[in-house]
Amino acid sequence: MPGSNAVLQIKASIECWPIDGTFTISRGSKREAVVVVVEVSNDEHSGRGECVPYARYGETAEATLTELLKLGPETSPTIALQSLVGKAAHNALDCALWDWQAKRTGIAPFKRAGRPTPQPILTCYTISLDTPEAMAVAAKRVAQLPLLKLKLGRDGDANRMRAVRASRPDARLVADANEGWDVATLPDLMDVAAECRLELIEQPLAAGADSFLASIVHKVPICADESAHDAANVAALAGRYDAVNIKLDKTGGLTPALEMVEAARAANMRIMVGCMVATSLSMAPALVLSGDADWVDLDGPLLLASDRPHGLVIRDGWIEPALPSLWG
Repeated sequence: MPGSNAVLQIKASIECWPIDGTFTISRGSKREAVVVVVEVSNDEHSGRGECVPYARYGETAEATLTELLKLGPETSPTIALQSLVGKAAHNALDCALWDWQAKRTGIAPFKRAGRPTPQPILTCYTISLDTPEAMAVAAKRVAQLPLLKLKLGRDGDANRMRAVRASRPDARLVADANEGWDVATLPDLMDVAAECRLELIEQPLAAGADSFLASIVHKVPICADESAHDAANVAALAGRYDAVNIKLDKTGGLTPALEMVEAARAANMRIMVGCMVATSLSMAPALVLSGDADWVDLDGPLLLASDRPHGLVIRDGWIEPALPSLWG
């Protein structure tokens, strides 16, 4: 865990970033990303972290901000992290401390974490849930992007997969059902996924109701998202899932996310590094994990109308390493 016994000033605020259009998944749509930003500082150095409180896990931006502000204007990193309950709040503070330590010591986070030097990495680009025809058009519109992630989870998903594949026969495809399929429809939909040459299906069944996955042949690898939270529950997913989606807002920060990577490898599971819709400040810490990932899904900034200054450079789906002026 980054930090020290030094007393730091801690500030937090809510920011709203408009989405470029509408972002739609099986649970609903939104037109802005609401994030909570934490800044920690002493007299010489400061660090920032960003989180996305997610209603699926009972979190709100307002409650997260309240929890962070209860820490007081000055506190020690260790005490502050131990007092936080919400995973999103813990994420923002943990990542801010990693950034602060990098600025204080001159040692980049990937070096502190024992990870290889970051290289440009290919990210998925998300196609929001819509009609098959609209999703096919959206996929065609980004013909320069080689790896697409389809949001599914409603009636008509077979047609959506086929329409996008017909529109983009060249593309690599993964899909996220966001708990929107059921046991009755799953086998046929997995057949279509295989027919359409999808590489991965995320969370087809509801978390807690996914034991059926252990009894079927996985014609396409299945990835746990809502079922996968931290290192402690990875081993229990083996047999049902082939991969886990590691998101810092679920794990509670970069520190526990690194532990989850090790747990996934120990369980012989593949890894996706994912994100919520947020700015480059949320993506940069997750890039520390990118060398361990089989798939990277850090397209949050591409879905926004604008990004923060010094944001990640993403060209044709390839993310460049983060600049220290952003994070780390």
